[in-house]
Amino acid sequence: MLALQITNTKNFMAQLLTGDCFDTFLLEEAAVSTAHTYTIDGHVNKDFYTSEERDNPQVCPYDFAPWQEMKGLLFQLIKGKRTPLYFKFVLHLKPELVGKILAANTCGIPSEQIKALVLTIKYDGSHALLTTGTAYHTFVMNKEPDIIWDKALTGYLSKKNITYENL
Repeated sequence: MLALQITNTKNFMAQLLTGDCFDTFLLEEAAVSTAHTYTIDGHVNKDFYTSEERDNPQVCPYDFAPWQEMKGLLFQLIKGKRTPLYFKFVLHLKPELVGKILAANTCGIPSEQIKALVLTIKYDGSHALLTTGTAYHTFVMNKEPDIIWDKALTGYLSKKNITYENL
């Protein structure tokens, strides 16, 4: 697990809410506190769709909503003359990218044992904090995927010119 404090909040927020930097993620949950508090459950309600749509991987490819589909709504909740009091987003890297990251780093844990590579983004009204995590299907002693995920994320943030400090 890694905790990173964003040092250029304005740049980060622009990339998070209006850019495509985080479009490789899915939204598990969101909480935004402005004049009101909004909570969003990112789970896809498969019962909303017809059986044909549920079986179509183009319509319902994931268990969670893609970030690229949700960020506009969240941006609308956040934007305004005042900064939000608080927000928290729990994101999962898209499953097809988990295997690619692990394979590129010759990880000893098969990607099937990893439920999600998680990125939690919290904003407290003045600072943005990113926390990484790895969710497993079963208990594993080897924490190699955690280390690989931390390095992959920090490398990606640097590539996208998102500055941060390790906490």
